[in-house]
Amino acid sequence: MQFDEIQALYDLPFFDLIQKSRKVHEAHWPENEVQLCTLLSIKTGGCSEDCSYCAQSARYSTSVEAERLMEKEEIMERAQLARENGSTRFCMGAAWKGVRDGTKRFDQVLDIVESVSELGMEVCTTLGELGPTEAEKLKEAGVTAYNHNIDTSPEHYKNIVSTHTFEDRLNTLRHVQDAGMSVCSGGILGLGEKTEDRLKMLEILSNFNPQPESVPINSLVPIPGTPLAEEQGVDSFEVVRMIAIARIAIPTAKVRLSAGRKQMSEELQTLCFFAGANSIFYGDKLLTTGNPQSEADLKLLEKLGLSPQKPNRDLSAPDAEESRPLEPALS
Repeated sequence: MQFDEIQALYDLPFFDLIQKSRKVHEAHWPENEVQLCTLLSIKTGGCSEDCSYCAQSARYSTSVEAERLMEKEEIMERAQLARENGSTRFCMGAAWKGVRDGTKRFDQVLDIVESVSELGMEVCTTLGELGPTEAEKLKEAGVTAYNHNIDTSPEHYKNIVSTHTFEDRLNTLRHVQDAGMSVCSGGILGLGEKTEDRLKMLEILSNFNPQPESVPINSLVPIPGTPLAEEQGVDSFEVVRMIAIARIAIPTAKVRLSAGRKQMSEELQTLCFFAGANSIFYGDKLLTTGNPQSEADLKLLEKLGLSPQKPNRDLSAPDAEESRPLEPALS
């Protein structure tokens, strides 16, 4: 979808937009299901990157202490608990710039992935930048999806990160797709960006070939000690609009209501589900920030007549479509 089309959607009256997104949602996701994902930080803090929103950067003084990679046994316990509590996707995040083949820590991660994949859940990792070899080995180990958010527009990206480029993000995502893994990529609202930046982000994601399997829509949780600590966030209706546009522009993706959900009322979450969100991070913690507790999540889904989606272990990157460009558009 091109920018002028996305802009036209954004300019619609609110009810007109969510009516359109609801029709798209019902056409592609008629089962009234929500994907439950558990996200575990397997290596917290001490990251060399300078992402302005992140509590895990070693460059900022936050409450997050640098830790070593968790022991495999502890990770497996958390993964088993997540499965028992209803999660169908287990996501493991590490605060690294990236991973490299032949290193001890990458070998450890591959071993962990192989064991977690045997539990029958979908396995997602977010480990920073990947080369083609690393991507292929993660796929072989059992990773079904790789998370690497583009965050915002290319123009605004340089205002929030200086230690890597927007193109670096795209290169990793291309390696992920070439290896046969599905792409999980979205953005963060509230980084001091303009509406145009949010819409450009969705334009780029919609022009991935193939389109992302998952699109997390995050709302900034300001962290004391980071450069964006004083940002005020975005209006609730803006979050709903972004979810609705993501549903229309990327109709087959799971649109994930992600960071910032703890600050949302049940009514606002319900409106997000109606507009097209069909995936949530489920559990008590989302990397380094709080998340609504599992019991409350299940009660809300029950009120709405929604049920947890079953895992799809055969998940892989869909075939590219000739009608879309081979590389993400950067217009």
